[in-house]
Amino acid sequence: MKILVADVEGVFLPEIWINVAKKTGIEELKLTTRDISDYNVLMKKRLSLLKKNNLKIQDIKNVIATLEPLEGALDILNWIRENSQIILLSDTFEEFAKPLMAKLNYPTLLCHNLTIDKNGNITDYNLRIENQKKEAVKALKAMNYHVIAFGDSYNDIGMIQEADQGFFFSPPESVIRDFPDIPVTRNYPELKTMITSLLDI
Repeated sequence: MKILVADVEGVFLPEIWINVAKKTGIEELKLTTRDISDYNVLMKKRLSLLKKNNLKIQDIKNVIATLEPLEGALDILNWIRENSQIILLSDTFEEFAKPLMAKLNYPTLLCHNLTIDKNGNITDYNLRIENQKKEAVKALKAMNYHVIAFGDSYNDIGMIQEADQGFFFSPPESVIRDFPDIPVTRNYPELKTMITSLLDI
């Protein structure tokens, strides 16, 4: 049996931290896993910036409330769910993702969570497991699934390479350059064509 796994931000949703950066004017918050491949380095930098600028969880939630899925995202996700099972694997956090999942008709999402103090300060991040995307693919393969994976960033490489079949969706040129052997789709029509061929539908 085949199952799909996919990244979320940059694939179905806009990048949350980039939009927080635009709203607050803090340029360094625009950095994502497209720019910094080490997720722990990236998150420590983000927490430091939040503390320095006195940004709290509600400030981020206020930005998230204004976000909508990428144009065409709900249609393609609905189509995928009609034709296969899909699990979204993200390095975002439950506290960020919940309202956005409602806008995608509540797909299955595996992600991390945050430690928030009584004043609303984000004091830490809690990874469910190191390299959770890759580990999720390994677990699914151990359950005898044929796994098809796609994403757009450096933190998706592990799951794409671990999967039985994997490819990029709309990645930056730097990622394509660093991993030239991984196939690339650049928009939803190309994504649909790729999935159709891999699922034999």
